[in-house]
Amino acid sequence: MAEAVEQAIGSGEHLAVQAGTGTGKSLAYLVPAIRHAVVAGATIVISTSTIALQSQLVDRDLPRLTAALAGALGRTPTFAILKGRRNYLCLNRLHGNAPEEPDESALFDPFAASALERQIKRLREWSSETETGDRDDLVPGVSDQAWRQVSVTAKECLGAHRCPVGTDCFAEHARNEAGRADIVVTNHALLAIDALDDRPVLPEHDVVMVDEAHDLVDRVTSAATGELAANAVKLAARRCGRAIDQEIADRLDEAGDGLELVLSEAHPQRLDEMPRDLAGTLSSVRDAAAACVTALGPERREDLEDSTARKLALAPTEEIHDTAVRLLEAFDEDESNRRDVVWIAGETNRPVTLKVAPLGVGGLLRERLFGQRTTVLTSATLALGGSFDTLARQWGLPPEQRAQPAADMAVGKEPPSDTGEVKWSGLDVGSPFEYQRSGILYVARHLPPRGPGELPPEYLDELTELVQAAGGRTLGLFSSMRAARQAGEALRERLATPVLCQGEDTTSLLVNRFAEDPGTCLFGTLSLWQGVDVPGASLQLVVMDRIPFPRPDDPLASARQRAVSAHGGNGFITVAGTHAALLLAQGAGRLLRSTNDRGVIAVLDPRLATARYSSFLRASLPPFWTTQDPDVVRGALRRLDAAAQSD
Repeated sequence: MAEAVEQAIGSGEHLAVQAGTGTGKSLAYLVPAIRHAVVAGATIVISTSTIALQSQLVDRDLPRLTAALAGALGRTPTFAILKGRRNYLCLNRLHGNAPEEPDESALFDPFAASALERQIKRLREWSSETETGDRDDLVPGVSDQAWRQVSVTAKECLGAHRCPVGTDCFAEHARNEAGRADIVVTNHALLAIDALDDRPVLPEHDVVMVDEAHDLVDRVTSAATGELAANAVKLAARRCGRAIDQEIADRLDEAGDGLELVLSEAHPQRLDEMPRDLAGTLSSVRDAAAACVTALGPERREDLEDSTARKLALAPTEEIHDTAVRLLEAFDEDESNRRDVVWIAGETNRPVTLKVAPLGVGGLLRERLFGQRTTVLTSATLALGGSFDTLARQWGLPPEQRAQPAADMAVGKEPPSDTGEVKWSGLDVGSPFEYQRSGILYVARHLPPRGPGELPPEYLDELTELVQAAGGRTLGLFSSMRAARQAGEALRERLATPVLCQGEDTTSLLVNRFAEDPGTCLFGTLSLWQGVDVPGASLQLVVMDRIPFPRPDDPLASARQRAVSAHGGNGFITVAGTHAALLLAQGAGRLLRSTNDRGVIAVLDPRLATARYSSFLRASLPPFWTTQDPDVVRGALRRLDAAAQSD
């Protein structure tokens, strides 16, 4: 893998590498990246999806590597971590140079107000102690509401040259450090913002290493998604009221009232046509926001508080205007040529919101990422169905690239052609694990088909027998929190085995408790499918209750599926099948975390054995020894449990 990465950097040809757990893929891309950065005097960006991997790179891998390579390179390579501006404390806001913005729910709740005051007081004290101002360094953390009072987005920032505390700005220090570093570690969200925005937020660079690349499309989609809610419109109106004529700001506030009224009567759904009343309301929001932006005017000489108030008003108002325009224009084309998907989202404890997201991000990635710099994409899960084709299409790369085994790796590649075709290669470097000897894939073919919602009695019986045979040691990955809680309650009644359920404490604490006690089970949903690393005897059984297809009413997935089908493709496999295959592979990856691990992946969904798409899904999983016999798998689990207890 290291040789392939070096070749990609030298030739400019993009590279996708599937590297299983335990291959040391971080070292494989970091070593050639560091060498190139030092020798060429360039900056290389490493983009990750999770905070856990960022921490691993910055706290463990890079310090050891830079020390080890210093002699060979003639100096110690440097590295830095860079996040979005909202992640850093803003000293200007903290020092009171911006108007107070009490949360509406706290205005009439003295307990909420006092809790907010205590958190902000703690942030003031922390500001004089911290060297980074990075929210992730604050332990324990504070609520989002409190953090919003002491931070700004990039568009709300006054700029270092105008800010009275610009020389001490934590975000500017992080950017300056990143600008001087050989290696900059960031996240997919900031990488996406850098690609979307005409103003670069990352240092100038010619090579990007995208780790956890299976998550890239979702993170870029999130960054390119617009939201519009009545409370956001009214907040912008309040901010405008401090900087412009109140009558102009009141028009925006009234438009927010109108939006609130229309959305209060709407049902969560994808919108294939724009309702007339909603179109009229959005037009009012657009026009009122435009009037406020005009009144706020260009940057001018003014005192500090006025300047801060103007900037804090301008950023959200421009965003509201642009989102309203985008929502209205989304329906200009006929259905087959639309680029955006619009839906009404109703989430628990959140106001009803209008959302607009791109139907695909391949064109954006092809133009703004692959078209401008050499990119290496890597993950334990890239070859779905044995090929990189599926993810390549989502990334905007040309398909028909097989996942070449490392032994057949081509070297001496031709330089990129100037025909405009993006060139790339795919490589599967395998895994140090002997999957056939270390793991069993058990598909419970005998169980009856089930729909979403509660687990049928047969599924609970099957789960009970599996956990009992394993002696605990079980990670339960469920398609919904409802199913996870139901399974947890049932097993607590039937077995003496302790069962932890996601939501009962922070996920990190639950995972630690699970790892420390081999007799324990941990049940949960989406974040556990990708975020758990528990090597050893504490985890010998991973149970998945259903193939994790997206919900049929998921607005974005269903729209993408329909678009693929409309152009002659298989929308179900391309969208829903890809989503399920990625999560299945990620879930299965929780089992073997070291070469000594042994265990069972149990899928309770009989469709993995019977459905026409089952071969595609199974080809995306590691090559475990496979069985559909419940007696065989329970016997194997009992032997694993006995061996673990004897150790």
